Amino acid sequence: MIKTILLIGIGSFAGGVLRYLVSYFVQNHTEMPFTLGTFIVNVLGCFILGLIYGLAEQGCSIDKDLKSFLCVGFCGGFTTFSTFINENFLLLRGSHVLPMLAYSLASLITGFAMLYAGYAASRLARLS
Repeated sequence: MIKTILLIGIGSFAGGVLRYLVSYFVQNHTEMPFTLGTFIVNVLGCFILGLIYGLAEQGCSIDKDLKSFLCVGFCGGFTTFSTFINENFLLLRGSHVLPMLAYSLASLITGFAMLYAGYAASRLARLS
């Protein structure tokens, strides 16, 4: 258990640092009206996670520790968006269209609502 936790932690560290570097590089070398760096990180994370799960399904033997390091650690540190997309993909693949739509919409709506609530709470705290 300790070994797995350490591998996930190291993977998270590596993914988080790479996320920062990719985002920083892209944002400082493009002039886009949205955060292209975050977009690139999100789609790269989706590709990496899809590649790992696809290889595992094709019979490629991926060690449990390596899978934890790459999927939970690295991809989790790089972007949780890839996990969100993978979960939606698994729901769709299992023909659970309505739960997938509900999960996606609930995640987006609740995410925006909670971001706004946190922002509003910070403004109230600052006024006190």
